[in-house]
Amino acid sequence: MDDTTNTSLLAVTLFAGILLAMEGGRRLAIFVLTRDTERDVKGAGPAEGAVLGLLGLLVAFTFSGAASRFEDRKHLITQETNAIGTAYLRIDLLNEEQRAPMRELFRRYLDSRLETYRSASDPAAVEKNLAASVVLQNEIWRQSVSGVQVPGAAPQAGMLLLPALNEMIDITTTRIAAARNHPPAVVFYMLGVLSLVGALLTGYSMAGNKSRSWLHQIVFATMMSATLYVVLDLEYPRRGLIRVDAADQLLVELRQSMN
Repeated sequence: MDDTTNTSLLAVTLFAGILLAMEGGRRLAIFVLTRDTERDVKGAGPAEGAVLGLLGLLVAFTFSGAASRFEDRKHLITQETNAIGTAYLRIDLLNEEQRAPMRELFRRYLDSRLETYRSASDPAAVEKNLAASVVLQNEIWRQSVSGVQVPGAAPQAGMLLLPALNEMIDITTTRIAAARNHPPAVVFYMLGVLSLVGALLTGYSMAGNKSRSWLHQIVFATMMSATLYVVLDLEYPRRGLIRVDAADQLLVELRQSMN
């Protein structure tokens, strides 16, 4: 079962849970009314408003944060593309006999970076490709340091090539940190719990109506489960329907330009 299916299953489970909670709240209110006919089930209104208000606040913060991190991850892809492209161009500052081997290292390095992102759903493959990228980074750096010290190398080679390589290497750590940057799991648990509690109180308050409003129940359950699904998709943009894969096309085009 892939991650998209897992997220969809979670949303469907929350949808069903909200409907059940609303029905449970309604039956609880009916039970209370049968034992105490003078009680007003709408007295739960303040508690319902407080819970739903807190739920709305939490949804707003998590959705905003997820959307912001999604955009940051796309921008980091652009930054890495620019960093690799700049360093690749500055290979021309090395002596002619050093350029071809260095360009081949860059091709292999970019291939390993692309493969890392393509295998995002397989943690073992990601770790393997990241390790391969680190080995290539070290080799590129070693050969570059040697190359700028060779007699006859361009005087500005070290000042231009090495900082570009340093930026290219640093961006990989930044991207790893960004990919692992998520809210604590308790935030998502709180979203689910508040959704269920809010549904329970809503069902309790609605019990005073003469007829059951299926439309309101289904709309509430649909919107809450859909919102949680979108938040999770934005938080893990290489696993669901909302993805940053389109931004990887920049790296693919850069790799094609290296042939």
